[in-house]
Amino acid sequence: MTDLLQLRLRIETLELKRSTLISLLDNPDLGTLHVDVTQAIEELDDLIEEFKRTFKS
Repeated sequence: MTDLLQLRLRIETLELKRSTLISLLDNPDLGTLHVDVTQAIEELDDLIEEFKRTFKS
């Protein structure tokens, strides 16, 4: 049960840090990294969604 609690806390941390990636998209100097940041956000969203679907949180 502790492992699930730790996993939930890590997912919550990721959700909070997602905003940092979003703010990077506003950076005009990002260049080609814009694609990587966008992909990271999409994959993070998928991970969070799958976690919530799996553990019904």
